[in-house]
Amino acid sequence: MSLSCIIIDDEPLARKGVREYIGDVDYLRLVGEFDTPLKVMEQVDLSTVQLVFLDIQMPKLTGLDFLKNLKNPPPVILTTAYPQYALEGFELDVLDYLLKPISFQRFLKAVEKAKQYYAVHQPAAPAAEEVDHIFIKTGTMLKKILYEEILFAEALQNYVAIHTRDKKYITYLTFKSIEDNLPANRFLKVHKSYIIQLSKVDGIAGNDIVIGTNTIPVSRANREEIMHKLLHGKFLKR
Repeated sequence: MSLSCIIIDDEPLARKGVREYIGDVDYLRLVGEFDTPLKVMEQVDLSTVQLVFLDIQMPKLTGLDFLKNLKNPPPVILTTAYPQYALEGFELDVLDYLLKPISFQRFLKAVEKAKQYYAVHQPAAPAAEEVDHIFIKTGTMLKKILYEEILFAEALQNYVAIHTRDKKYITYLTFKSIEDNLPANRFLKVHKSYIIQLSKVDGIAGNDIVIGTNTIPVSRANREEIMHKLLHGKFLKR
């Protein structure tokens, strides 16, 4: 999580201190600093700001008056030398109220509140839909084939054959495109012309893999690596 934040304070040294603290917190990202609230609305779209460090006593417009004029303010942490405004600040739903000079420990406690706020209020990203199939063009039809149905894929010059228990589908594709689109945790290329589904292997006979009534040759160059992936942790020995 990264929180974009701005500083509004008319004191250069105060801005510098908060800026340095922000730089020491890996989930904070400073996107602007201002010596008066009057400049903020002209230069920043506050809907993109996730946290404001706001001083109270500033010329022309105080931080509290600025906050009162905002319709949908982002979370605010007040930074001030005046403790008497604490109650009014919390009535405006600020996250925290930091008294200057601000220690880093106290700063960190305040920004952790901001982090927790977004953990609760920010909707979690929707989980990526788990893909369990491919579509191939066969004849005039776009055929959906579940990964679970596939026994192996076979290269046939300019075509690829997808073998299932019940049928063989011929499609005009490169073998590389099939290899790239089948999940590597389920499928394994065992020969320049064959990709098998690991869970469908019925046995190994010499240099061939047996899947149902089909025998699939294993590449000599990669035989040791392929056999290791097939047998690792599954081959029982005396």
